[in-house]
Amino acid sequence: MTLPLWNDRGRSTDERVEALLAAMTLEEKTAQLGSYWKRPALRDAEGFAPMQSTFEEGRDPFEAAVTTGLGHLTRPYGSAPMTPEEGVANLRGMQQAVVDGSPHGVPALVHEECLTGLMAHGATTYPAAIAWGASFDPALIGEMARRIGADMRAIGAHMGLAPVLDVVRDYRWGRIEETMGEDPYLTGTLATEYVRGLQSEGVIATLKHFAGHAASRAGRNHAPVSIGQRELQDVDLVPFEMAVRHGEVGAVMNSYADLDGVPPAANRWLLTELLREAWGFEGTVVADYWAVSFLQSMHRVVEDDRAAAIAALSAGLDIELPEATAFPHLVEAVRDGGLDEALLDTAVRRILRQKVELGLLDPEFDASRTGEAIDLDPADARALARRMAEESIILLDNPHGLLPLGDPSADGRAPSSIALIGPAAVQPRSFLGCYSFTNHVLSRLEDAGTSVAVPSLAEALAAEFPGTRLATVAGTGFTDPGTEGIAEAVEAARGAELAVLGVGDLAGLFGAGTSGEGCDVESLALPGAQHELVEAVLATGTPVVLVVLSGRPYALGAYHGRARAILQAFMPGEEGASALAGVLSGRVNPSGRLPVGIPDGVGGQPGTYLSPVLAWESDGISALDPKPLFPFGHGLGYARIECSDLQLSATSIPADGTVEVSATVTNHSARGGKEVVQLYLSDPVASVVRPLKRLVGFAKVDLPAGASARVTFSLHADRTSFTGADLRRIVEPGELRVRVGTSSEDTRLEGVFHVQGPTRTIPPGGAELRTPVQVAPIDAPAPAAPQGATVGATPSGRP
Repeated sequence: MTLPLWNDRGRSTDERVEALLAAMTLEEKTAQLGSYWKRPALRDAEGFAPMQSTFEEGRDPFEAAVTTGLGHLTRPYGSAPMTPEEGVANLRGMQQAVVDGSPHGVPALVHEECLTGLMAHGATTYPAAIAWGASFDPALIGEMARRIGADMRAIGAHMGLAPVLDVVRDYRWGRIEETMGEDPYLTGTLATEYVRGLQSEGVIATLKHFAGHAASRAGRNHAPVSIGQRELQDVDLVPFEMAVRHGEVGAVMNSYADLDGVPPAANRWLLTELLREAWGFEGTVVADYWAVSFLQSMHRVVEDDRAAAIAALSAGLDIELPEATAFPHLVEAVRDGGLDEALLDTAVRRILRQKVELGLLDPEFDASRTGEAIDLDPADARALARRMAEESIILLDNPHGLLPLGDPSADGRAPSSIALIGPAAVQPRSFLGCYSFTNHVLSRLEDAGTSVAVPSLAEALAAEFPGTRLATVAGTGFTDPGTEGIAEAVEAARGAELAVLGVGDLAGLFGAGTSGEGCDVESLALPGAQHELVEAVLATGTPVVLVVLSGRPYALGAYHGRARAILQAFMPGEEGASALAGVLSGRVNPSGRLPVGIPDGVGGQPGTYLSPVLAWESDGISALDPKPLFPFGHGLGYARIECSDLQLSATSIPADGTVEVSATVTNHSARGGKEVVQLYLSDPVASVVRPLKRLVGFAKVDLPAGASARVTFSLHADRTSFTGADLRRIVEPGELRVRVGTSSEDTRLEGVFHVQGPTRTIPPGGAELRTPVQVAPIDAPAPAAPQGATVGATPSGRP
């Protein structure tokens, strides 16, 4: 029997795609642009996505929806609890129905969420993306992504709806936890490694949300975005361009935002002229769930679903997710002349190309690589999750050296008794992000347990300090305004040598949590009665270690100088408790750094470190001081590590040249430690307003006791570029300042160089986006300093 040409692996991808496209009817082509979501009935009518209930009526049963084939299957694992084996069997059945319904036997491409790991029951739950930012460790993010990709392919999934590249602009926004922080270069660097890691295992990564999503007015989900082209180009688009050009990502998802009056789902400049023509993107653009229909129902820029489908496809959007509600109208639009079939063919061609490249059209295609038992949370994956958590925890404040508490088996410095207090002390779900299976799915079912084993902080401390008496009291809940339980917490604190106070967030969807999609806030005060709990425990006089487990930064100014130490853990995943216990004891030397600032007051922001003078200085201007309590990039450790000896390879460079910026980083301690060496750039005088400083390079350096290393950044002139007055990207001549240090505000080394010559214009998609860095050990040992000293900032975090 002769194979159809599109199933012949001996033919080129283009030959296979064109042969199949030519054989398809108009209905088959259109079916490739859609998806289907078999989702369970939930207690919450809104379910997993905004306005889900609006689209429940009139849905075609699955068997009827696949009679001419299907482009995608939506989250067959990520919608209901099932074992991997049950999931594989279910998916095989669905794929068989798709193949049987397709006149040419074309399977569906399967997509799943994978922001905190594969979002399936029993799969490893890694730290939330905001913790990736805190790690400042691109290689580690790539390692995690490779593991996630391998798990996805093992169960038959082909596309992951991650990473999120939105750059934080307002801390009140509920989806802060899904981002990698407030800096575009950090976000783009980490995202590129995530993309490479996931796609190295044969799973398509999806960049979202393109673009401007995090800049919504007042930090409200789905709100309009009122930013200019300059901010869009210089902040929001930077990480997307990095991941497209250097990560070669396979998919991009549009943003729900209304971007200066134009919804991205219908924005041809964004999806075609910039993304494809300027940046060279060759993959598929997928709709955020129901975003095509939202063009009519939410944005009101079209009159009906047919017009929405034409507008989205014409702009460059290829696939309607999570199911086809608008795109089926494209059949009649082509037939009556409302749409050129060539435009439809362009989108179908992109989808078929991905199916060929993923092996879906090969004769031996199956729903998964194996029918054997699948362990999605083995010991080595948990060890990786633990390492990620350890690399992301941030020691914010330790002015008197209370931490580390020490290993009682070694030196007996551990306290004899600890009162473990707070809602995060008793609820392990607080370690997990909104897009974990536990918080996304199980929390909406009657059995609201955890998808994988998630030890509590109490269990971890008991294991870490076996000789210490431990008393655990919640004191209050995450959102409960009642204060009835605080008296018990106070009594426990008074009876203990040390109080460890765990406060923060419990993630959920659309108001069902304190952090997560749709969980936006008016104030940066701790939720519920947690502030009252902290005040009451601090008032006991017992030394307090404040541990904030959250998805966003909360204002901590009221507790600063009163808590003996403050730790920030951004939803550190299933092994977060062990990592926290290790930091407390000293088994783990904290090396996380802030990917967002920590505010002082509950309302003196929004604002991020990427600010010009008018947004940063308040003396004589405003009664509000926008400066953070702890700045972007800040973090302490148990070793005293310092930067010194800044050198520049040149004092002037041409507008297309490179200057090398180098500094020595030295561990002056008797124990090893890590430091994130950060390079910031300032443009004192420019033709448009520029931020006071911006991160243009970083390196996480691991230094043994007494060791030194030379860190060298290669800074291309393109890295000084910005969007000029005429909205073209330019390298402008003049003086530039570089600063090297350990946070955006602790940059004690400063150098100056000049860009010479006329202004240089960089064409779209032509700028150098990266700053290569080399770390070279220095053989001569440095003198040791007393163990336990802190790193690179004054106790207040404000140098």
